[in-house]
Amino acid sequence: MPRKLRQLINNEFYHVVLRRAGDELLFIDVDDYYRGIFSIYEFNTTEQITIRERRIARNQFKEAIKRFNMGQSPVINSPAIHAPEASEGLTIKREGERDLFVEILSFCFMPNHIHLLVRQLKEGGVSKFMQKVGAGYAAYFKSKYGIEFKGYFFQDRFYSAHIENEDQLRAVFTYIHCNPISLIEPGWKEKGIKNPQKVIKFLESDYKWSSHQDYIGEKNFPSVTNREFLLKIMGGNDGCRELIRNWVTYKKGIKEFPNLDIE
Repeated sequence: MPRKLRQLINNEFYHVVLRRAGDELLFIDVDDYYRGIFSIYEFNTTEQITIRERRIARNQFKEAIKRFNMGQSPVINSPAIHAPEASEGLTIKREGERDLFVEILSFCFMPNHIHLLVRQLKEGGVSKFMQKVGAGYAAYFKSKYGIEFKGYFFQDRFYSAHIENEDQLRAVFTYIHCNPISLIEPGWKEKGIKNPQKVIKFLESDYKWSSHQDYIGEKNFPSVTNREFLLKIMGGNDGCRELIRNWVTYKKGIKEFPNLDIE
């Protein structure tokens, strides 16, 4: 029997986490990360995407990745996807207006899980969006790595926490974008950050699998997120940069975050 959609509220904000079952790796190589980011963009629509469109889109996306890695303009043009001119950052956009499930405000991809900050736009939008992302990425992963098994690819259902005020929005924004710290300072959540300057450089320049660089004015994956609302709250690109830098430098510990229950 299909699971009942979680009853979340339209136009409300949610912190969503999707984790691989058994904490196994969700992203093994660079192409997996690109595919995951492409997925949260491409599957965020109520429209049905034909197999032909998806095949063309995947091929065009692969070519765009190659151009991007070679320092060339990563423009994508196909019947499925059209991208405006972009001198830097990977910019993707479907032709015409899309009917979105959610508004993606921020994201971070970790080796075994994904963090998203979203606003629900349609009834059941978060659940439907996560179902499409989960099914699509799991099919890609199993096909690529020749995995055949029964059972869940992801750890149960996605987790979600309702964001109720601006303080919680700031906290979740910071928490999501600080998640990669554990990759260079394991145990930082319990012990605190030992080298703030190294961490700041890592987040701002080295770790590209999040929306942080886009929020501080460095184009990375600008088409994936709608940043207008949070930029206004945070005080623009400089405000976002200062928020993360100040937290890393002066607070340094996970205990500083308010308690946000994950359902």
